[in-house]
Amino acid sequence: MLIFDRAGRTLRGNAQAVRLFGYTGDELLTLVIEDLMPPRYHERYRRYSADYLEDPRARAMSECLELWARRKDGTEFPCEISLNYDSAGDAPIVLASVRDVTVRRKVETDLLEARDRLKRAVEAGKVGLWERDLRTNQIVVSPEWKRQNGYADHEIVDDFHEWRSHVHPDDDAILRRALEALLSGAASDCELKYRVRHKDGSYRHVLTRYTAVRDEDVTPVKLCGSDIDITEYVSLQAQSLQAQKMESIGRLAGGVAHDFNNLLTVINGTADLALNHLRPEDPLHEDLVEIRAAGERAAALTRQLLAFSRRQILTSEVLDLNAIVVGISDMLRRLIGEHIELRCALAGGLGGVRADRTQLEQIVMNLAVNARDAMPQGGALVIETCDIEMDEIAAVSHPSVQPGPYVMLAVTDTGVGMDEATRMRIFEPFFTTKESGEGTGLGLATVYGIVKQSGGSIWAYSEPGRGTTFKIYLPRTDVAPAPPRPVVDRTVVAGRGETILLVEDDSAVRRLARRFLVSAGYTVLEAGNGDEALLMAGRTDGAIDLLLTDVIMPGMIGSELAARLHEVSPGLRVLYASGYTDDVILRRGVLENTAAFLAKPYTRDELTRKVRKMLDG
Repeated sequence: MLIFDRAGRTLRGNAQAVRLFGYTGDELLTLVIEDLMPPRYHERYRRYSADYLEDPRARAMSECLELWARRKDGTEFPCEISLNYDSAGDAPIVLASVRDVTVRRKVETDLLEARDRLKRAVEAGKVGLWERDLRTNQIVVSPEWKRQNGYADHEIVDDFHEWRSHVHPDDDAILRRALEALLSGAASDCELKYRVRHKDGSYRHVLTRYTAVRDEDVTPVKLCGSDIDITEYVSLQAQSLQAQKMESIGRLAGGVAHDFNNLLTVINGTADLALNHLRPEDPLHEDLVEIRAAGERAAALTRQLLAFSRRQILTSEVLDLNAIVVGISDMLRRLIGEHIELRCALAGGLGGVRADRTQLEQIVMNLAVNARDAMPQGGALVIETCDIEMDEIAAVSHPSVQPGPYVMLAVTDTGVGMDEATRMRIFEPFFTTKESGEGTGLGLATVYGIVKQSGGSIWAYSEPGRGTTFKIYLPRTDVAPAPPRPVVDRTVVAGRGETILLVEDDSAVRRLARRFLVSAGYTVLEAGNGDEALLMAGRTDGAIDLLLTDVIMPGMIGSELAARLHEVSPGLRVLYASGYTDDVILRRGVLENTAAFLAKPYTRDELTRKVRKMLDG
């Protein structure tokens, strides 16, 4: 408390004033009001003082602006002041009560900063806040909540039942049970996921967390909660799970194909040998032809399984995707039929892609067949190509795609389309929506495997009744595309007595391969594994011209055997054969030279032609 005269001189100050300003009692009595305030307030004080003395009256602290006072040591502190004018005595005086609000000001500042941090965190986290009054069923929502649901301020109705009508029908019971548990006290708070209809009509996935506010009677009166749009997260999670499932199925398919190829090598090869010794009029000839045809169909099936499981050997070269499409366009027109229009929108100056020519043609053919089957009443099939730059933002929605330059191939039909449940399974092997006997369910699985093994990605976009679009992204290269390959000469050249070391752990396949090679004029040394092959090579007096070995064998794999033999015979040529072309093993010296690989099942002509090529090379 301080007392001043009309001129602003200090007449008295209590002990609190002494502590607050840092002066002694005697020092206070020598001061005027200006000495107790920062210089920047002096002119303002003089104007205020003149006005106050013309109309002196009590002024409470709540009526005063917060000011800054000045201590003896020059430091300043925020304060509030109340004034009372007393004219009862001989000389009028002004009584001033001064209150230090430093602590309150700091608390308010901290509160504002905390509120600002919370606001920034809510905005950065895209958290929508909401409250529901349980007595009136009115709701209050934050701007972010409105944004998540696609509404402007004036479009939001504050009635809870209106909002409830936007919840997905399948999720309404989940919300109701959670709310009942919270209101009954069985749960202290609630966290669950549900779907809500956006303004655009789509359903968004939401993670909501809320709790109940209770009155003094512990009766719930309000719900306070937050919503986070997790639609993108749910989509990415589904993609990740689908990729894991496809990888598991792929490993299984690759293993089945490996074993099946060994069996088919024997079945088809033995049938060929038998047919070579029978005349067409022989009663067994027709039966063997049927066996051979069934074997070819089975071999095609295993090739599709290997394509899906990404365990094929690809002959990669830089290709012009436009040239691929143009080269098979006549075949595509015959394939899809006259009732479907084929349109090609091929971008000029298209970049090259590194892939297998035959496999790229297979991709386009399989997608065309899939489109044809989706348009039984006719329609249009559109094939598009273009260069595209996949930036980091676009790559976020497709986890398997790395940012960078790509060539896009899009195949679109105007057919029946498909729902989300079907779309999520279309790349699974043996999954088909066709009638029994109308398809193997491997067409799209094959496409998926080829694209993945070529370093690309494939995505399907479809809705019932609105057709389907498949978009394939293959990494773009600046290397010029390779010229068309020459036609392969299918003439079989017989052996000239060269010695071949045949190493195969499957005895049936080994016996058949030996018969093929001996009948073609080769000398054959055979072994069932790597150790036997090393012993055989050590006991042989003459030179071994070619090593024909299986890739995967117990004890010693083919590339390890080749390395051991190269130590004593550096010029030995090597031809690998396998029905299970697993990338990890093949890259140990096989994939670098795909010309030195023969895929099972193989025929007599394929084997002898490949052996001749190796020996002449």
